[in-house]
Amino acid sequence: MVLSAASRKYGLYQTSVGLLTLSSEGDFLTEVLFGNAMKPDAVEQKNAVTDQAVLQLEEYFAGKRKNFTLPLLLRGTSFQKQVWQALRTIPYGQTCSYKDIAVQIKSPLAYRAVGMANHNNPIVIIVPCHRVLGADGSLTGYGGGLPLKSMLLELEQRYLHAPSPFL
Repeated sequence: MVLSAASRKYGLYQTSVGLLTLSSEGDFLTEVLFGNAMKPDAVEQKNAVTDQAVLQLEEYFAGKRKNFTLPLLLRGTSFQKQVWQALRTIPYGQTCSYKDIAVQIKSPLAYRAVGMANHNNPIVIIVPCHRVLGADGSLTGYGGGLPLKSMLLELEQRYLHAPSPFL
């Protein structure tokens, strides 16, 4: 799918975990990034796609949403896309290792490359790279910082068994 750069819309949103930059193209969410990640020449143009994403993120932060129902357009290498799709299969409240993801995508020795794909995840939280831990269960790098990664994992544990209207 090819969309023109002119169709990209950006929005800066203050959320309960800080400032997020969201972007969309057409009817698809293309980025959720920490902080102000707008391109220098970009103009802020919030829209229904980014507004809906922020609504679902706030529901997630409040423990009311365990799954996201947003149309995503993931851009990356075929390997990165495989990793990001695998991340989306990690259930809410559960974690796995980089090696687990490598095995899942049938590249069992590529756990370091899985880590790099995680690092380049363009849609944080919604594509839950925060659910991936080191082989020993330790918290490892996260674009939002390890305290935020820990907070997201704790949030999911707190609400894991709570009823959710948005299963």
